[in-house]
Amino acid sequence: MIQTIKETIPYVDLAAEHVSIKDELLEAVKRVIEHGQFILGPEVEAFEKAFAQICGTNYAVGVNSGTDALILALKALGIGTGDEVITVPNSFIATTAAICLTGAQPKFVDVNEQGLMDPSLLEAQVNEKTKALLPVHLSGLPCDMNRIKAFCKKHKLFLIEDAAQAILAEYQGQRVGSFGDIGCFSLHPLKTLNACGDGGVLTFNNPELYEKILMLRNLGLKNRDQAILWSSNSRLDTMQAAILLVKLRYLAEWTEKRREHALAYNQSLNGIEGLKLPQEDPSCLGVYHTYVVRAARRDALQEYLEKQGIGSKIHYPIPIHLQEAAKDLGYKRGDFPVCEREAQNILSLPIYPDLKEEQREQICAAIREFYGEV
Repeated sequence: MIQTIKETIPYVDLAAEHVSIKDELLEAVKRVIEHGQFILGPEVEAFEKAFAQICGTNYAVGVNSGTDALILALKALGIGTGDEVITVPNSFIATTAAICLTGAQPKFVDVNEQGLMDPSLLEAQVNEKTKALLPVHLSGLPCDMNRIKAFCKKHKLFLIEDAAQAILAEYQGQRVGSFGDIGCFSLHPLKTLNACGDGGVLTFNNPELYEKILMLRNLGLKNRDQAILWSSNSRLDTMQAAILLVKLRYLAEWTEKRREHALAYNQSLNGIEGLKLPQEDPSCLGVYHTYVVRAARRDALQEYLEKQGIGSKIHYPIPIHLQEAAKDLGYKRGDFPVCEREAQNILSLPIYPDLKEEQREQICAAIREFYGEV
């Protein structure tokens, strides 16, 4: 047993991330204060161009959150009342909320052992009301996009990627957010590319969608005086765009550090009975927004780690179809057995870029001790 706490290890450490780039961030903020263009200033367009480039798309539009990115994507594609959108029940609540807030109806399919949409289950859910598919690249691991794209083509469905957790993730050498009609990303402080506040981005190739989404994120305005359609205010702040442009320069390095941590976890924890590690498809490149293990006696393990000063989280303990908000959707416990089983076993370990090697080793040692693998 561990007798003393070597070091308290938080699940995330946002303050540590900013230490080395603090001067660059302050300089970026200073430039915005000096030019005074706080709404849709030049940094917003610069960030959008840079983000589109890293995703391999023609366009990117910054908005005020990942949730709004999903809502505006659905609205831009004309999805609303009477339509159905197929997605998964093990995402963050925002994925389903966005569908409901447009007036459309979410329909769930179960997931595979990695928590990703199971394409083999899609055929049973499609009908004449189905308008779109909304897969989620959960934990920064890409979905099976070949099968998903083929399904959408067969049934003439729109494809919207929820890539909130997956910036820079790749499927067969292609970046997520570039496969479908629209890709949706979050820039929340806990994401791999994070604002000092909130933010989101949509990516796509269609120039007509570009013009429409520009209006949708800005009160339906074509220009200062002409409103073409009814919409809300969902602009990415210039200040956040300036901060994100600084962080974008470090994103590849930070992502590689996450992957290094994941590989080290895999090597250190491999073979422990009662512990299942995340598996990355050889044709994919995951970015490990979270490092999620499937753990026997999960709650006891989490409590044990907490006593050793080690933070962990559960993403997500209550599937969406079992949330109170979803009671009118008509689902019940047992409808999605893989998702429900996963919710009882999943545990996310610390994997932020500034996690030290000795901290990671302390985490692994505690887990091995819990399972009697000293």
